[in-house]
Amino acid sequence: MRIEVIGGGPAGLYFAILMKKARPEASITVHERNRPDDTFGFGVVFSDQTLETFEQYDAESYRAITENFAYWDDIAIHYKDASFRIGGNGFCGCSRRTLLLLLQERARELGVEMRFETDITDLSQFAGADLIVAADGINSAVREAHRDHFQPSVDLRPNKFTWMGSTKPLDAFTFYFKETPAGIFIAHTYQYEPGRSTWVLETDPETFERSGLGDMSEQEAATYLEGVFAEELDGHPLLINRSMWRNFPMIRNARSTMGNVVLLGDAKSTAHFSIGSGTKLAMEDAIALYESVMRTDGISAALADFEVSRREDVEKTQHAADVSLVWFEHVKRYWHMDPVTFAFGVMTRSKAITYDNLELRAPEFVAEATRTFARKLRDSGFDIDTENPTVPAFQPFALRDMTLANRFVVSPMCMYSAVEGVPQDFHFVHYGSRAMGGAGLVFTEMTCVSPSARITPGCTGLWNDDQQAAWTRLTDFVHGQTDAKICLQLGHAGRKGASKLMWEGMDRPLPEAEAWPILAASALPYYPESQVPKAMDRADMDAVKADFVASVERAIACGFDMIELHCAHGYLLASFLSPVTNIREDEYGGALENRLRFPLEVFKAMRAVWPADKPMSVRLSATDWIEGGLTGEDSVAIAKAFSEAGADLIDVSTGQTSPESSPVYGRMFQTSFADQIRNEAEIATMAVGAITTADQANTILTAGRADLIALGRPHLADPAFTLRAAGEYGVDDVFAPKQYQPGKFQLLRNGERAREELRELKLKAKPKTHNPAFREAAE
Repeated sequence: MRIEVIGGGPAGLYFAILMKKARPEASITVHERNRPDDTFGFGVVFSDQTLETFEQYDAESYRAITENFAYWDDIAIHYKDASFRIGGNGFCGCSRRTLLLLLQERARELGVEMRFETDITDLSQFAGADLIVAADGINSAVREAHRDHFQPSVDLRPNKFTWMGSTKPLDAFTFYFKETPAGIFIAHTYQYEPGRSTWVLETDPETFERSGLGDMSEQEAATYLEGVFAEELDGHPLLINRSMWRNFPMIRNARSTMGNVVLLGDAKSTAHFSIGSGTKLAMEDAIALYESVMRTDGISAALADFEVSRREDVEKTQHAADVSLVWFEHVKRYWHMDPVTFAFGVMTRSKAITYDNLELRAPEFVAEATRTFARKLRDSGFDIDTENPTVPAFQPFALRDMTLANRFVVSPMCMYSAVEGVPQDFHFVHYGSRAMGGAGLVFTEMTCVSPSARITPGCTGLWNDDQQAAWTRLTDFVHGQTDAKICLQLGHAGRKGASKLMWEGMDRPLPEAEAWPILAASALPYYPESQVPKAMDRADMDAVKADFVASVERAIACGFDMIELHCAHGYLLASFLSPVTNIREDEYGGALENRLRFPLEVFKAMRAVWPADKPMSVRLSATDWIEGGLTGEDSVAIAKAFSEAGADLIDVSTGQTSPESSPVYGRMFQTSFADQIRNEAEIATMAVGAITTADQANTILTAGRADLIALGRPHLADPAFTLRAAGEYGVDDVFAPKQYQPGKFQLLRNGERAREELRELKLKAKPKTHNPAFREAAE
């Protein structure tokens, strides 16, 4: 077997090592454009888990690395006048130059041929090779020469950063946040060998411009930043090594293989430095490619296997990196926060670390973050225990005169099971059981304000006496038998109306004979085969607004505690807000201010008749996930407008505006938008979307990213989700009907034991420490 590797970085060298070790007879050559000891940057970072992987695949290179690293267990955060140390993390720093020299030496020992100062630009010279590995870095010549095939996408992030070093010793991975007259600077720092530490300096484009850094030389920039971090550097200099200011490129490729060619490392995918996974990702690429070659028959099968098997893990790492880098890009959003809340946000920013697993690492820090959450509530008027508080998800929350017992919300979910808009026994059991399950707030599904406002024939409504009677029966039960509050979500389907039931074809049009006329901001069908809606005129607007007001008046009679106006998911009012669906040329189209006009008219009319002591919320799609559609920044402006009109809460969803939407899914994937609206528009928000555990809810709340947590599918699977979560956290004052009290008490008894057992399992599953000093002490 003949293997040609282009690029002598960690990915290319490590793959060559693994393959030569497994197949000594193979001819493997590494081609590197630089000299053997050339390297740029300073240190690289590996976690205990990554080191464990290295030990498994090649013990010799693992030993060489661990004999030449600086190890730490803590993450330190310095923000304003506060400092925090969070232990239990297990990282090591290693000189990038040392790492490359160690890998070169190991490759040489195994018989890998290495050719330096060789720039490969043409693959034709490798005719006859069985496998060509393009590990030629961020600016990969191979990838760029075959862009049409690999289809790379490069997301050039707005923040500016530069990679410097220092002689400053550090005993933890340390974040420094410094505010200057020019703006905020962030230093990501760690020691990688005695007397040497890496300093990645980052700032937003506005601060970069104000500071004049773009006009400075490398040394001038280093001198300027020595002034910014004078206290932190303690007299030590900043060192430069091609320390140019750059924008980080998030690189993805639609394909990573082409014939017998495969992209590896930064040529294939990058991960932002804020999660310290760039070199890790590259070397794990090498491991995955090696595994694919070893478990398949032939290079063609191996590359097909690698293309599929490696993608999910890379996407997970890149998603975590994406979320992390966005947090740092918007650090100004959190600058008002209490230091403990800010530090908790730093630790949980990528979603890889949550409330529960951070508690395993740093129980005192999490306890203080929880006390800080409780103290804020006490300062707002709640009489609660601030020394030994319950976890944030079980703390109360108030909107006007409505007080919720906890932060768990049964998300609005269409059931498509009404008859002529009238809720049936199914709805009574569905909503009643979830209210008895302990959630602080239960939302109805989108309830339509007229027959022509329905999405499907099975949608609930509130436009006649029969519907009002059915809803009143339900609200009476919720208030009489539970501690939950109940919110009525009102909406109008717009261009998504006259559709089939979900299980018959989501958003697909009804047969013409069964359909009804539909309205929208503009005459644009949802699908090409969908009914073309009528673009609303003033008379239509007046009629629809009157329908909403009439439903609100009925909601008052029903006894609902709260109402929500649905302005999301491409329904009628959302179709006005989004430029994707609003192409009007009158005063209701064009600029955002105009597109807001009709939804605000409806909201204000509803607010005028809804009791002043009861809250109102608005559901928004914070982004359309479409180029040229609504953005997070737009939704901040929209939220502010509704807040000024009397909204108390923004229910933050995303997308579903158009079939062209391309959402980026993942755990808690919409939370960042709830975070942005909450902390920029300064209005309470409800987070929703792939939130599945109480742990995630506690993480979001403690970090100050939202105020309420809506869960949909978890409540479909378990009506007593909140009661079960209370058992897990030992919260004994959660509601349960008196008939169910024995079950609650047993849940609480068993919950403490189960939580301790789970804690022990998690601690046992934690990667072993690779710090020689720690391991010797343990032995």
